[in-house]
Amino acid sequence: MAITKLHEMHKRRKSRNVGLGLVLVTFVGLILALTVVKVTTTDLAPLGGAEAAE
Repeated sequence: MAITKLHEMHKRRKSRNVGLGLVLVTFVGLILALTVVKVTTTDLAPLGGAEAAE
């Protein structure tokens, strides 16, 4: 038995913190994925305006 008894409030707080942590990790992963897709896009059609003027 532990020296201090774990209260039910601590169990609920821990589960809430784990849930919030998972939500934050998912959000950061989504932002990272969107950033990578935006940066690695090779479609340069909007920048090709100088060629169309010739």
